[in-house]
Amino acid sequence: MYRYILFLLLGLGACTTEDDTIEPTPNQEIATSEVIPNSLDQIRNDMAMPHEAIPRGVPESLDWRGGPRRGYGNNPPRDWSAAITWGQVYAAQGAPEAPNTRFQIKNMQTWYLSKATGAWVNWQTSSTVGGANYAEDFQEDRNEPADLRREDEGASATVKPGFNFHFWPEEGRVEMDPDDIEAVWTAIDGRLILQDSTMRDDRAEARLLLSAGADYWLDRAAQWDQWKTNGDIAIGRFRFLTPDWQTYNMHTMPDSILENNPPPFK
Repeated sequence: MYRYILFLLLGLGACTTEDDTIEPTPNQEIATSEVIPNSLDQIRNDMAMPHEAIPRGVPESLDWRGGPRRGYGNNPPRDWSAAITWGQVYAAQGAPEAPNTRFQIKNMQTWYLSKATGAWVNWQTSSTVGGANYAEDFQEDRNEPADLRREDEGASATVKPGFNFHFWPEEGRVEMDPDDIEAVWTAIDGRLILQDSTMRDDRAEARLLLSAGADYWLDRAAQWDQWKTNGDIAIGRFRFLTPDWQTYNMHTMPDSILENNPPPFK
């Protein structure tokens, strides 16, 4: 039952919004930040540790409310042939509003480890962000156009009370071979920036969480059909966004692959 509910939640690409237009970035200073490098430990922890906080509005009945979990993992249905990267940003449960804070997203990527060659193959790498604000509990697939803004790198957006930000590459789905998947790794870079650099910096008050994921689909053109045409590969750990660039991971690797044949995370 949980899997069917999750398919509804993560049926991205089948859900449409009224307006996916990204407004150009206004002339403003974007706060500088450091880059916190990804690591094997971080990749491992993003599928092994509980979320850093509970995402606001997610029902207790959903098995990803408190921590990461696998969906189809490395075993999509044999007649499915497409995949897509996605992520979601939530306010933490009990978080205050931080009206001058935005989150910036770039470098969404998904790789798979080929059974045939033993090499990691890139399915998708993109910084062109599409998405919408969805109801935090995803009930009735309710969504609204997001405050999505182009940045020098990637794009930025916001959440508002009662809504998350669910996003994916604008390019859509890519082809995949369901019989050649040994493991999957998704990574997304994110940080906090200011809405307006002339106003008070309230990023220290923002308690925003990002989780990385990916879906399998029947094919590149299939419409969402009550969980019959898509399903998630896995849902990664929710971690806090900060002013520093960090990488948020999802993967389906056992420790043996992590240690002996890790994905190209550097």
